[in-house]
Amino acid sequence: MSEGEVIVAVIDDDPSVRRSLSRLLRSLGYGVETYASARGFLEGGDCARLACLVLDIRMPGQNGLELQEVLTVAGHDIPIIFITGHGDIPLAVRAREAGAVDFLAKPFDEETFFTAVRRALSRNGPISTSSPRA
Repeated sequence: MSEGEVIVAVIDDDPSVRRSLSRLLRSLGYGVETYASARGFLEGGDCARLACLVLDIRMPGQNGLELQEVLTVAGHDIPIIFITGHGDIPLAVRAREAGAVDFLAKPFDEETFFTAVRRALSRNGPISTSSPRA
C-alpha cells in the first residue's frame, strides 16, 4: 500500500460480508484490512493507519459497541460506520450517541454504503483516491 493510501478496516464475523465490503471499498480506490472479530482487530490492527472502521454490531465475543468503547477510552477517534443484520432503534441511538458516523441495517445498497463511507472519511478532512466515484 502506498504511504498516502486511505485504509478502511472491515470488522465482521461473516466472511462473505468481509469479502463483499472489501471489494466495494477497493472499487472506490481505498485500501482495506479485514478482521473476523473485535479481538482480531485489537491484536492486529493499527489504529494510526486507519481512516475509518466498518464495524458489525453483533459478533461473538466482544461486540461492536464494546470495541467502540475500548477505542474511545484508548483515545482513538476513528470514524465508525456500524452495520448490522439485527439492528433496532435503541441500538442505533446508542451507537450514534457514542460517536458513530452511521448505522446501516443489512442488507444495504452500494450507494448507501458509499455515502456512509464518504461521510465518515470527511471527518478526517479532504480525502483523495484514484477512484472517480470517491
